[in-house]
Amino acid sequence: MVEFAVVLPIIVMLLLAIWQLGVGFHNYLAITDAARVGARAAAVNRASATGPCQSAKNAIQATVSTAQWSVISTRITCTPATPGAVGTAYTISIAYPITINVFFSRTGTLTASATERLE
Repeated sequence: MVEFAVVLPIIVMLLLAIWQLGVGFHNYLAITDAARVGARAAAVNRASATGPCQSAKNAIQATVSTAQWSVISTRITCTPATPGAVGTAYTISIAYPITINVFFSRTGTLTASATERLE
């Protein structure tokens, strides 16, 4: 019983750490994919009425979950912001704030960016 009482908190903390890292990695994969999808949408939708950057944001919104969209909707940057000529490189960057609460509380930002050339 004493050995179990000593080992149990260590096992619980280890499982919580694995879970937090898994959630963080899932969010990283989601925003990386969203940045790639957004850059591709900007590259192929230059003739749309809303412009390449708005096309990118629409594609990103369709890619991520509603909870993720509420966090990143104001943290998406599109460079350049205006439509360019064929061959112009569009870069979509997304910043996603994270907090890890296992052994101590740490905050940070996951960032992802993707670049595609305008077709």
